[in-house]
Amino acid sequence: MYNHILDTFIAVADCGSFTKAARRLYISPTAVMKQINTLEEHLDMKLVERTPSGVRLTAAESVIYQNSRFIIDYSQKTITNAKAALHAKDKTFFIGTSLLNPAKPFIDLWPHVNKYFSEYKLHLVTFEDNHKGILSEIEQLGKKFDFLIGVCDSKEWLRHCNFLELGRYKKMVSVTREHHLAAKKCINIEDLYNETIMMTERGDSGILDSLRDDLEKNHPQIKIEDTPQFYDLSVFNRCAETENVLLTLECWQEVHPGLVTIPVNWDYSIPYGLLYSLHASEEVLRFIEVVKSMM
Repeated sequence: MYNHILDTFIAVADCGSFTKAARRLYISPTAVMKQINTLEEHLDMKLVERTPSGVRLTAAESVIYQNSRFIIDYSQKTITNAKAALHAKDKTFFIGTSLLNPAKPFIDLWPHVNKYFSEYKLHLVTFEDNHKGILSEIEQLGKKFDFLIGVCDSKEWLRHCNFLELGRYKKMVSVTREHHLAAKKCINIEDLYNETIMMTERGDSGILDSLRDDLEKNHPQIKIEDTPQFYDLSVFNRCAETENVLLTLECWQEVHPGLVTIPVNWDYSIPYGLLYSLHASEEVLRFIEVVKSMM
């Protein structure tokens, strides 16, 4: 419903570089430049100022950048709502999926549960990992989605939904492929001395607050840089563009092609599982009870 050149335009604006935008989009820098040129010709205005250090927003680009995000979000929600209406008469579970919260654990679970719900279909609904908007997606449980699969130790998330733990992911770290730690198969916490580690700000996760307490008390040689409460791709991009170390998860090893994810010799992990509405339907609650009985 919208011109997908807007995705390229937003990537260029976010990254400040055609080359970095190309890496994010998995296309060539030439393709990025051609798409931006096409958009400028279509709009008959200059959007991107090329400089020796990269690109920067023109005044016109700043206005279009802000509204492009709204256009994309509105288009995606319109399509999702239309598909939901189309399937409203079917017996369907709507499962949210994104890059950082993929539906794979649900898909792996489904063959074991399907015999109890043989008349049901699955419908995957994509959403964006935007740290400003993830809570609004959580609040769509029971409306837009029946289930999300998420890594969850968030006090804020758990105020808005129920959570059934399916397992745990180990806490790891990511660095650029050029980083001096990148060749290690496993690192000790002392290897992080004199490094800057990026992790979510204090207050929302008991597990991460405990890890932070450990670092601050017992390993003051490690500098901590706060990230937003919930990761999105901008956090991974910042790690890729700096020499910082990013606190991450084993399930996110393939999120960014420029980063290497390494296990750490510690016992920190975080639960993942099914997120569902505080006011879930009878069928969703029946699904949860079946999964509990299997576990």
